[in-house]
Amino acid sequence: MDTLASVSGSSPRRSARLVSWRWATPEAQAVLATRDLASILRYYRHVHGTNQTETGKLLGYDKTYVSALELGKRRLTDVGSLRHVAERLALPPHALGATDPADTDHRAMIQFGTSTVRLAEVARQCGRAAEAVAELWPLVARLEARARDGSTERDVLRLLAHARLSLGTALGNVLPEERLATAAHWTAKSLEVVRAFDDPALTTTALRMHGNELRKAGLLGAAVERLSQAASAAPGAEQRAAVLPLLARAAGALGNAPLFDRAAREAHELLDTVEHTSLVNPTALYEIRLRGLISTGRTRDAIRHAESAPPVPTLAVAPQWRVIELITTGPVRLLAGDRHGAAQLLATAIREAQAQRLPPPASARPAHHRRQAAGDSRRRHSRFGLAAHRDRRVAGGMCRVTRVQPNVLLPSGVSSLVSRSK
Repeated sequence: MDTLASVSGSSPRRSARLVSWRWATPEAQAVLATRDLASILRYYRHVHGTNQTETGKLLGYDKTYVSALELGKRRLTDVGSLRHVAERLALPPHALGATDPADTDHRAMIQFGTSTVRLAEVARQCGRAAEAVAELWPLVARLEARARDGSTERDVLRLLAHARLSLGTALGNVLPEERLATAAHWTAKSLEVVRAFDDPALTTTALRMHGNELRKAGLLGAAVERLSQAASAAPGAEQRAAVLPLLARAAGALGNAPLFDRAAREAHELLDTVEHTSLVNPTALYEIRLRGLISTGRTRDAIRHAESAPPVPTLAVAPQWRVIELITTGPVRLLAGDRHGAAQLLATAIREAQAQRLPPPASARPAHHRRQAAGDSRRRHSRFGLAAHRDRRVAGGMCRVTRVQPNVLLPSGVSSLVSRSK
């Protein structure tokens, strides 16, 4: 997909591949809303930097006829001619007032695609990220094919942006750690589309999700940059509150104590003014602060924080956050010299992870299981909606240990859960 660039500039000519995106801009939408062919032709020539002769060649008309259309001296009223012009300008027929059977298919695709993205997000949050990928991949491929063919309606591009974001986030839950950059690649591709919209909320969401995938891929500097951009672009308190916990996590992992403190402090301040979510709540922020203090070298502060009573979970807290909190607190108790307490916390984390059927990381699954899962995903590509599959139990890889800091051993599955959690 082509990277967006500004239509302003010194060059009088623009690439047609670039200009196809310009139908999604607010300026273009205002022109298209008039359904006035004269205005649409003038806008098309302005963006392309073409004259009436060149536009006439594209449409199969001579210069004088194009001039007459732009001046309103001639009008196209028959459906066939309107469809022809719409096709040549890479517009849906209804933009020129012509109905077309394809419009029904278009509306059905938008409705189906929107439902697919929504249900895939539900599946991912329920621990079925592989199923979400299986549903999102063909949708993204179909939308990208439409965009390459010139179908760059605003609703198609908006759906494409959301689908890419959801696909990247789902991939971030199933790919092995050494391939998490692939997830960030897909969320980055959504930014190419988002730039075509003058929508601060959508921009904030895209930057937030992309920044978080960069963090999970270990690209901490880039993650902090994107998440900082998201916080700056946020149009309101709710959107900013959704960014700050992720920014605090990335800043803490990077060792940037001042930025971590500012982000964590503001996130806490916003708790009383915004609706709590799976990430914006006292329990999640408690764990994020604890981990950030360790990452920024303030062990004593982390121990004091761990000794304070954790907040009572609210209904907004996802079940896995209890496991994440236990995993983070265990090593802190060990640093405080409480080996018995640390062992109890980690044992409890394993039991609760098993009770919640939290999946192990993809890299911990046997190779033949991964191949079977890939085959299942390919077979589901042609299906509509999310398929119902049996619950996955925690695999044996959960009991293997991974060294995460000096003298601290954690189960590999729960360790991965911490690193990938939102």
